[in-house]
Amino acid sequence: MTKAILRFNGRAFVSVKKHRNYRLFFLGQTVSLPGTWIQRFAQAWLVYSLTHHSALAVGLLAFAQFLPFTLFSLFAGVVVDRFDPRRTVINTQATAMLLASTVAAITLAGVVRPWHVYVIAFLGGLVQVLDAPSRQQLTYRMVGRAELQNAVALNSSVFNASRIYGPALAGILIAAFGAGICFTINAVSFLAVLAGLLMMRPQEFYPVEASTRPTMMRGAREGIAFALQSREIFLVLVLVLIVSTFCLNYNVLLPVLAKQTLHAGPRTFGALSAAFGAGALVGGLLAAAQGRARRSLMLLGAMGFGASELLLGPAGSVWLACVLLFAGGVSFTTWSSNANSIVQLAAPDHLRGRVIGLYFFAFAGTGSLGGLISGWLVHVGGTRLAFFVAGIAAMSSALVVGRLMRAPTAPVGAEAAGERLSPQAAQVGGAARR
Repeated sequence: MTKAILRFNGRAFVSVKKHRNYRLFFLGQTVSLPGTWIQRFAQAWLVYSLTHHSALAVGLLAFAQFLPFTLFSLFAGVVVDRFDPRRTVINTQATAMLLASTVAAITLAGVVRPWHVYVIAFLGGLVQVLDAPSRQQLTYRMVGRAELQNAVALNSSVFNASRIYGPALAGILIAAFGAGICFTINAVSFLAVLAGLLMMRPQEFYPVEASTRPTMMRGAREGIAFALQSREIFLVLVLVLIVSTFCLNYNVLLPVLAKQTLHAGPRTFGALSAAFGAGALVGGLLAAAQGRARRSLMLLGAMGFGASELLLGPAGSVWLACVLLFAGGVSFTTWSSNANSIVQLAAPDHLRGRVIGLYFFAFAGTGSLGGLISGWLVHVGGTRLAFFVAGIAAMSSALVVGRLMRAPTAPVGAEAAGERLSPQAAQVGGAARR
């Protein structure tokens, strides 16, 4: 048993052990990302409180946060391919720290209004449009192809592990001191990730093929053309688009689930978010240890995620809701980390930023629409209806995409009839994979 645990740890954290630059990045994220989740929790609860418990207002907050992805993420990858990803991430993190400091100041001063939070959320979304694909590009530069799946899964693990204690801590802080302290903590936490970025050694980055500097429209067209040429990448993006639109609106649904359905307060909201984060952490560590991206695990994760939401709809107790959210977290990271790695490994160096931009458009570009849909569904039929629609959407899309991937016209390009995608098989040179 001990040997098995040691072998698991060796596989799961290989990127941290082998690469100094990634180790600095990883440690910075472990400090900074809990602050991010504390702020997300506090923003949703603050708007929900300021608007006298309006689910539609929380949906509008999600709309403001994800609207920049809808408007600009198709072009963000072109920008990412033009600039050094480390410098881009330094600038985006510094800007995010400034925004957190601003919302902290107006909240602590007692002058905050819902529209203030919406504006900050929109500006934060603008920052994320560049930050998210730049982080992925930087991850590739830090660890290379061999450890990419491991590093992507570890990034997801840190991000989702922050859900465990971030929201739980936020619930306690809000109940004791108000939301302002949460925004302050997030602003300070950015110092850790900035320090890690500044301490990196650029000379140790993995080299990549130099990218040309096309116009924005031409660059976007090149990225879209590549995605359309690869049947597998296209199907992965379709699955990500559907699941993300209908199933990832927890920032809208969990406050309402805690307050209206379970008749509880911010501590329960924090517990629900933490349960999902714990599951996501477990799923991320398992994905990090698997070594290679697998289509089968991506589809299984999407199915499990949908099933957990379908069962969450009629759940009437906090403990049952936490168990289902834990299972959903495991499935979510299994699905998302495998989908992310498949897309990245299939992209040639000069198009990777644009392909990652397409992934994040699918992942977050319809988040604004999805937030409004979830808010409307809750308004019409409560959280039961919203979770039912989400579960059906995820399960049905996973079944359809899985069937299409097994069709004779689907690209091969992976060993074991498409079950395992090795880094070598993922090299496509810009052509469609068959």
